[in-house]
Amino acid sequence: MVTTSTLLAKHVTLRVRSVDRLWIAGYLPNLTYEGGLVSFLLHRASLIGTRNIPSPALLTKNHDRMVADLDHLVERLELPVVRFKGKESKETIARPYQLAIGGEGKEGLVLVGKAQERQQVWVGYKDAASELSSASHPHFSFSRQSRVPDSWYFYLFDHEWGPAFFKLGAYAPYPLFISANGHEWLKRQLELRGVRYEDLDNGLRAVDDPELAHRLAASLSAGHLHRLIAKWLPVLPSPLLDDDRAAGFNWAFSIRQMEISDTAVFDRPQVGRAWFEAAIRDHLSLGRPNKVRIVFGRQVRTTTPGRFATNVITRGVYPRIEIRYKSSGAKAYFKHEHALRVEATLNNAEDLRLKKTLNAENWRALRAAGAQVNERFLSALGEGSPGLPDPAALEAVVMPSVHDGQRAPGLRFGDPRVVALLGAVCAFDTVFAGLTNAALRLRMAQLYDAGYKSAQATYDLRRLRLKGIIGRVPGRHRYQVTPYGRWIATFFTRLATRVVVPTLADLDAISRPSRRVLRPVASAWRAFDKELCTLLRDCDLAA
Repeated sequence: MVTTSTLLAKHVTLRVRSVDRLWIAGYLPNLTYEGGLVSFLLHRASLIGTRNIPSPALLTKNHDRMVADLDHLVERLELPVVRFKGKESKETIARPYQLAIGGEGKEGLVLVGKAQERQQVWVGYKDAASELSSASHPHFSFSRQSRVPDSWYFYLFDHEWGPAFFKLGAYAPYPLFISANGHEWLKRQLELRGVRYEDLDNGLRAVDDPELAHRLAASLSAGHLHRLIAKWLPVLPSPLLDDDRAAGFNWAFSIRQMEISDTAVFDRPQVGRAWFEAAIRDHLSLGRPNKVRIVFGRQVRTTTPGRFATNVITRGVYPRIEIRYKSSGAKAYFKHEHALRVEATLNNAEDLRLKKTLNAENWRALRAAGAQVNERFLSALGEGSPGLPDPAALEAVVMPSVHDGQRAPGLRFGDPRVVALLGAVCAFDTVFAGLTNAALRLRMAQLYDAGYKSAQATYDLRRLRLKGIIGRVPGRHRYQVTPYGRWIATFFTRLATRVVVPTLADLDAISRPSRRVLRPVASAWRAFDKELCTLLRDCDLAA
């Protein structure tokens, strides 16, 4: 039987774990609150020698200066300017410009794009009370309001990072975003070292020196991003003057999005399709994915030619298994019909109780968290699953036992509560968040009983922990499923959903007249029951 673990073990030619897409947010800390904005405007007023008034007109002057700087930059570098439309793919439009200059061995800005996008910007207005008072000058207040101004996109090609872009808002608080890609950085590093590779979009399909590729991918750090920002940000129009920086107004940066990927390249496309067939078949009956998406390369209507049967993972069909946790998520998909890409997308570090400031410590913590999510996701999909448990392992689960002097009640197979509990352990929800008392109550309310209480969850978490099925996260009331626990829970859940429940349903149907074709186990049971009744009657033992 084809399994996910055997396919990954025997048919992978290259496996690379790397940071993928990065989205870095730049912000001016002093301009994130009204008092800081007023201080900035008072500073600007002092530079031009006006009265000590934080007038909104100073924001307008700063915007006009930035527009003039943009026009000068476009004229000096002879950059094309594109007005993006609503649903256009900006990356598709800009990529040819980036690749063209990269192909010439050069680097630089290649395109300026403009797009109207909704933002929260500072708007100043006169206080009504000041207009009625005898004060010598008006008083202003400021609030963040929704507007749809232009955002400026600066597309570039960098010797170390390849294609990247900066996005800047010309209205206070001047939001800044930097988009880069860890796989593109890896490709540039290989090129700089003269190592040949075969491209797989934002990834590698083959490389002459896999070990070097692994080491380079692991070495990408927050410092590399800081160097990219320090190199190109001074080239762009800026809301800050040198005097502003000297006065302490400067940029800070945070990790808005980080994608951590694990890419396994199959030796042939058929193996990848078989992997997804096995994974989807395996997990649909467990009810474990939040979402299984199968995208067809064409619209399918009643008039669409072709045959659509059980084997749907064919050429032009792009399967995807997804899980979500708060604003983050993970997915497994078939990349260009050549590779399994497992990808954790961390959109908010606080989802995992981590910090988002762009520095070495937070970078390492986020990379480690994403790698752990990918590892648990692959484990849940079946990578590296051991074989069937032996009698001793089964007895250790179903019978009471003692661990470190504490008695652990048995998890009796067949008990509806135990079956539901092990099904909850199998759920993909645990990949990101693990298990908590509240999360277990929610899951058990769906699988077992809507009246499942907190005390019951506490009891069940304790026996799962003592049995080694879950382990407690140090310092927190949260548990992660152990590899052993996922193996045991998956085995028992499969046994219940695929063997016990269908067979009992078939045996129950024997006592009722039915014209439907019986499954072999029901037919065999009916034949056994008939022969047993005949034997008892012949021996005069029938009731």
